[in-house]
Amino acid sequence: MIKLDILSDPICPWCYIGKARLEKAMEAESDHPFAIEWHPFQLNPDMPEEGMDRREYLETKFGGKENAIRVYGEIDRHAREEGLEIDFGAIQRTPNTVNAHRLIHWAGIEGKQTAVVDALFKAYFRDGRDIGDVEVLCDVADGAGLDAAVIGKLLKTDEDADMIRERDAHSRKMGVNSVPTFIVDNRHAVPGAQTAELWIKVIRELNEKQAAS
Repeated sequence: MIKLDILSDPICPWCYIGKARLEKAMEAESDHPFAIEWHPFQLNPDMPEEGMDRREYLETKFGGKENAIRVYGEIDRHAREEGLEIDFGAIQRTPNTVNAHRLIHWAGIEGKQTAVVDALFKAYFRDGRDIGDVEVLCDVADGAGLDAAVIGKLLKTDEDADMIRERDAHSRKMGVNSVPTFIVDNRHAVPGAQTAELWIKVIRELNEKQAAS
């Protein structure tokens, strides 16, 4: 197997789209060599712990309502092309994602990382749920087969919070400044929500190299 490290944030729409495109490629090339691990990267590392009103966040980030509508209209178009249901109107708050990343980390210990990442994307983008809320995160954990009671207890502590922030900061120091970013075999960085066609090409080239060796 070949390690595929994915730096992502569960409130990043391009990360959601990038994941869908990668999965299409892996379904098309079922003999793909990838062993996937998800890594924390916060779009908003300075977000208040309680999050903030989404409309205020978007208008501040994009310099007004019209720019925000234009940017997210384009994102929505790409999402629909990938068959993803996104209800931007249902999202009321932009959360701090440290706790969501803690959950993803703990899910990795149980071998359920991708299931949790998928559930977080759907909870936020499809259902408009606040994935900064502990009860929502416990519900996501339960749906992915984790012990929600244990997760709830952990989330009420600071367990692994500093580690998540340190890993985020380390990625930035290494030059990562946007997500999704995919790192193939600890050597090749592939930034952005690349097409399924590109991933199919990458998978075939990797399989050919493995066969030749």
